[in-house]
Amino acid sequence: MTEAYIIDAVRTPRGLGKMGKGALSQMHPEHLSASVLAALKDRNAIDTAEVDDVIWGVSAALGQQAGDIGRMAALDAGYDVKAGGVTLNRFCGSSITSTSLAAAMIKSGMADLMVAGGMDMLSYAGMYGMKMREAGLGSAGMGAGNPRLQAKHPQSNQGVAADAIAAMEGFTRAELEALGVESQRRAALAIAEGRFDRSTITVKDDEGNVILDHEEYPRPETTAESLAQLTPAFEMFYDMPSAPGGKTYVQLINQVYPELEIKPIHHVGISSGVVDGASAILLASRDYAKSHGLTPRARIVAMAETGDCPTLMLNGPVPAARKVLAKAGLTVADIDVFEVNEAFAVVVEKFIRDLDLDRARVNPNGGSMALGHPIGATGAMLIGTALDELERTGGRYGLITMCAAGGMAPAIIIERV
Repeated sequence: MTEAYIIDAVRTPRGLGKMGKGALSQMHPEHLSASVLAALKDRNAIDTAEVDDVIWGVSAALGQQAGDIGRMAALDAGYDVKAGGVTLNRFCGSSITSTSLAAAMIKSGMADLMVAGGMDMLSYAGMYGMKMREAGLGSAGMGAGNPRLQAKHPQSNQGVAADAIAAMEGFTRAELEALGVESQRRAALAIAEGRFDRSTITVKDDEGNVILDHEEYPRPETTAESLAQLTPAFEMFYDMPSAPGGKTYVQLINQVYPELEIKPIHHVGISSGVVDGASAILLASRDYAKSHGLTPRARIVAMAETGDCPTLMLNGPVPAARKVLAKAGLTVADIDVFEVNEAFAVVVEKFIRDLDLDRARVNPNGGSMALGHPIGATGAMLIGTALDELERTGGRYGLITMCAAGGMAPAIIIERV
């Protein structure tokens, strides 16, 4: 089995995920995706006719974000027509999975040069989804359109699930808000010190005008006092039917956990931000990199995917981390940087507690509560962030994982070269 190396990782800044308010919101999803694909091509002077495939992750696959964006964005980016493209959906985990599949193709000897990544424009998805609901065509809640599945594996609103886990695990609002404040502090420091500069590109239009060159979402002025004033964001869903005539979101959780009393805790300050963005990773085999003058930045050590309770939905990262560590023959003590998506504060708090981790090693540059979560792009963004941090600090191993809808979690370990 050959090695799969990361040659480069790029991403856009994250734009506010509100139509008409975010700088990226007027872009076509294929154009946004093409911006990072073109950056990989230009920064590394690759012959795109030799790209074996582009594996692209998109979570909100609807309207202009439906179809095979991987192929269309590659064409938009000026890739040779010989470079294929495919698009997949593992919800939030889409671009960790796209990276793992690209690495697996190289490790198996079936490919030499691959591009992986993903995108989501939550501004577009939100606008499109609202139009669908207004037309009476939308479905409320995950799995709500399939009563057979809800009877077997009830799936609630993710924010309600986060509150349920907090109640089950005994986390207080103050504990979770402390993490939200720290995420903002770390992200502000990382931005001020230019820690994201190597991976972050400037998004431009066809005339070369700058569309976005900075992060739009962070709120560095955040304090514990300001978070304490916020109203829980998901209480409105507690008594809302998940589908016409169906159970409420709380009843769906109580169907599996009948004694659990859920209280509203999570709010906008301790939940991931709604943003637009794209990210891409260039991978190559050892022989291809050597023969084409490409300098590897990291080695893919191990990949894993796992499933967990679909009802609680967000608890997959811990078993995924344990699984990928076992595959790599490593322990938590070997990992210098953990990047765990801050979908909700409780996800990261549980991860730190269950694995008994030093907080300084987990999301050292902040996370999605401060920077935002462009769902299909976030996984590849986190891989790039981990790599940049390993290079900045001289660390060796990074572990990246995140929860995904349906109770899943992908995980990947990289080693700095």
